Amino acid sequence: MAGASEGQVQAVVDRVHKAGLSTHVSVGVARTVIGVVGDDRTKEMLRESLEVAPGVEKVVAILQPFKLVSREFMPHDTVVTVGGRTIGGTQVAIIAGPCSVESREQIMQTADAVKAAGGALLRGGAFKPRTSPYSFQGLEEEGLRLLAEARERTGLPIVTEAMDAEQLEHVVRYADMVQIGARNMQNYPLLRAAGRQKKPVLLKRGVSATFEELLLAAEYILSEGNYQVVLCERGIRGINGHTRYTLDLSAIPVLKELTHLPVIVDPSHGTGKWRYVGPMARAAVAGGADGLMIEIHPDPAAALSDGPQSLNLENFSALMASLRPVANAVGRSL
Repeated sequence: MAGASEGQVQAVVDRVHKAGLSTHVSVGVARTVIGVVGDDRTKEMLRESLEVAPGVEKVVAILQPFKLVSREFMPHDTVVTVGGRTIGGTQVAIIAGPCSVESREQIMQTADAVKAAGGALLRGGAFKPRTSPYSFQGLEEEGLRLLAEARERTGLPIVTEAMDAEQLEHVVRYADMVQIGARNMQNYPLLRAAGRQKKPVLLKRGVSATFEELLLAAEYILSEGNYQVVLCERGIRGINGHTRYTLDLSAIPVLKELTHLPVIVDPSHGTGKWRYVGPMARAAVAGGADGLMIEIHPDPAAALSDGPQSLNLENFSALMASLRPVANAVGRSL
């Protein structure tokens, strides 16, 4: 709908709602796009009448099973804003911090290092999904309070994970962005709950998930009204024994072709070994990633979780310096 008036847009929305379908309106510079979601037979019956409605330029059927996340629905890139920082656009956003918040000293020291090196957001786990029930599970709400204190100290927005709808209620009171991890990519009640709250969401690809499954998971969030979603490639199960996972960097151009949502890469989980993080981080930036998620720790050997894949603070600072010329070479900045 190029140049359509507010009244014409509202008339189309009202007609769609009267047919029992839902709408998602995207207002762009050149035109307004109205996404229609619901029963396919009803949509097809409504299509002809909408094509001749005042202000309607054309009606396009989105063939992908994911509708709202598709490029067909929104051709321009979405830029997600988190606590005043952006993910998407010309800057590459660096999200860094420990796998788990372990103590006040640890998270404050790490937060200071992230800020000093030029990182955009601070990550840290308060509720930790672990393979073994006997492993460290996180400091829970105390961890959230420490993250909030680190934000107050440094000004860095914070990203932390929620594993179910109950935890989500706690997380949104503290965090600037909610992470949904690989294990919960298809936790549909959690996805819907994350869509109903309005905090930005970082959605990680499951370890065996296809691109379509990842995008349909994101569709759950958008269908509830939350368009502030960032996708994260963090490695999939492979057959080599030298890295923790197979980091699929082809996900960057493929997802950017299929969706308007920002795409970031987690080379820490993708490799599982700190010495491989730098090369894969630089490759991800060169490949067009909108950001990176890096695990760092003041003393990785003493970390309660994911020590082998965590950079120490000095190595993180060196990595940041090495990323800047790569970002500049592809027309971006950190």
